[in-house]
Amino acid sequence: MTLIRVESGAGRLTFGDIAMACTIGRNGACAAADKREGDGCTPLGTWPIRGVLLRPGRVDSTGIILPWRWIRAHDGWSDDIADPAYNRPVRLPRAYSAESLIRTDDAYDVIVVLGHNDAQPVPGMGSAIFFHLSEGRPTAGCIAIDRDDMLQLLPLLAPGDGMEITA
Repeated sequence: MTLIRVESGAGRLTFGDIAMACTIGRNGACAAADKREGDGCTPLGTWPIRGVLLRPGRVDSTGIILPWRWIRAHDGWSDDIADPAYNRPVRLPRAYSAESLIRTDDAYDVIVVLGHNDAQPVPGMGSAIFFHLSEGRPTAGCIAIDRDDMLQLLPLLAPGDGMEITA
């Protein structure tokens, strides 16, 4: 496994010889065991990369070797602790709360899905921890980088890679 390394305190992301600035959650980083839904913290730990979601017309898929698919209009991600599909992709509209993957900003033009709290999701331990495009401000708990940096990094990632987030 090759790791993307995130030094949360320094706001620095490295992959091999490549280094770039990154942003994390608005409330900093926290131990994965302390992560709670909606707390604004990025969970420390090593998370596998599950795949990539791309917004049609916004990004070119050429060169991506990770599993990927286009985001569709009704795609969402459950963030409701009462939802049996908590921390899973869902179809909108839905009886439970879920985040739409089609946003008015560009943050979700590229979503790298990280394997945080997903092997058997524990309700309330955090959902939708993604690696996505930066909007120039802290995230809700994700890791974000500038578009140009993401487009440079994305074709270098391969199945089995992961992200290590440290303090």
